[in-house]
Amino acid sequence: MNIHRLRRLFSRALHASLATPLVLAGCDGSEGSVDLTGYAEVACTEQGLSVSGLTLTPAPDFVQLRYISTYGGPAPSTYANAAASGEPCATATDVPACKTALENANVTAGFHKVCVDFCSEAFLVTTRGDEVKTYGTLAELQQLLGTVDTEQEAVLKTFASGYTLLCGNREQGAVKTNADGSFSVIATKGYACGPGTELTQHVLKVTASGEVQEQEKRVLEKGDPNCNIGRRPVGLQVAEACDGPEALGRYFANAAHLEAASVHAFLRLRDELALHGADVGLQDAARRSAMEEVQHARVTDRLARRFGGTPQRPVVEDLPPRSLMDVALENAVEGCVRETYGALLAHHQAMHARDLEVRQAMVRIAEDETRHAALSWDIDQWARPRLSEEERRTLREAQKRAVALLREEVAVPLDASIIKEAGMPTPEAALALLDTLEQDLWA
Repeated sequence: MNIHRLRRLFSRALHASLATPLVLAGCDGSEGSVDLTGYAEVACTEQGLSVSGLTLTPAPDFVQLRYISTYGGPAPSTYANAAASGEPCATATDVPACKTALENANVTAGFHKVCVDFCSEAFLVTTRGDEVKTYGTLAELQQLLGTVDTEQEAVLKTFASGYTLLCGNREQGAVKTNADGSFSVIATKGYACGPGTELTQHVLKVTASGEVQEQEKRVLEKGDPNCNIGRRPVGLQVAEACDGPEALGRYFANAAHLEAASVHAFLRLRDELALHGADVGLQDAARRSAMEEVQHARVTDRLARRFGGTPQRPVVEDLPPRSLMDVALENAVEGCVRETYGALLAHHQAMHARDLEVRQAMVRIAEDETRHAALSWDIDQWARPRLSEEERRTLREAQKRAVALLREEVAVPLDASIIKEAGMPTPEAALALLDTLEQDLWA
């Protein structure tokens, strides 16, 4: 689609939306939190969960939490260091050799696996004398811990079992010792970003033997359907929560999460376009879009942290290449509907955000997203003649369903701060924007 036509359409939609009243509203969809009496925040360092307070036998000289990340390819050769305790190779007879072994210590798979833009897994590494050992499975970790007899050991076992514990927030990361010697841990799963998603709070009992038993579960926050307008990659999985004490921080944390996920979407799109013989121009445009999404992720990450939010890395399942029909179907929904509407939203934010930094950021993002939307329509124009009439009919029906779902999503009220500071439209204005696009693009 000619990008100038898209810009003119956006201009008309934005003008039409100005006739709608400004009604500020909010809802949290929360079921409340557990009684936090007696709970303490989980122990943390600047690098995240602490690995101090562990009673390991025999005691190591050094213990460190590390992360590996993959993009669906072979096991990584590098890792990221997190919290540590002790002195590396303190009792080694050959300190240089020990430190070299420690530097090279890695695993091919770990615990607490989370996937959205790439997969992240954790493991522990220890030194004791000249021995350097890694612990990347629940069984190996349990062997290292032995009897779970400290609160931080209970926290670590909960984390390794796939739960998220947020530092500095008892509602999403807390622990207490029970009278029978077991431990109660509060943790979360999921995140509130997108229709059907939710951030859930879990109360868990961790026994001395290391068994993690779920006692209670409640919804802390329902997914904001407006946070994931845009191109979502196939295989995108629910991951850790996009956290923050304020709605505005959570909004931009979720935005950063989805912008990062879009990088994966465009890189996969580029590869599949090449596989199905698309011209080099479309392939290059998809690659360029991925690079622009990297910048969007950085900008929204910075905004999220400014407003107290904590973005989480996205996780995307590694899937085999798809048929041309599957690629076209995803593009018709994620690109021609959701990404096109998302580009229009960005223009609205660039016009209406009260916060100057947000407004300036959205000016650049809106222009990039308009190009991405135009690319979606170009891909649609290239793909449709290569499909059967039945397949083209399937695309049209899928688009109609996507528009209907989008209409439901944008009707959900938003927190007032997101409307004022981030420039998101009220439900009334959002529906007016959608009406204009539907008349010209999806009717």
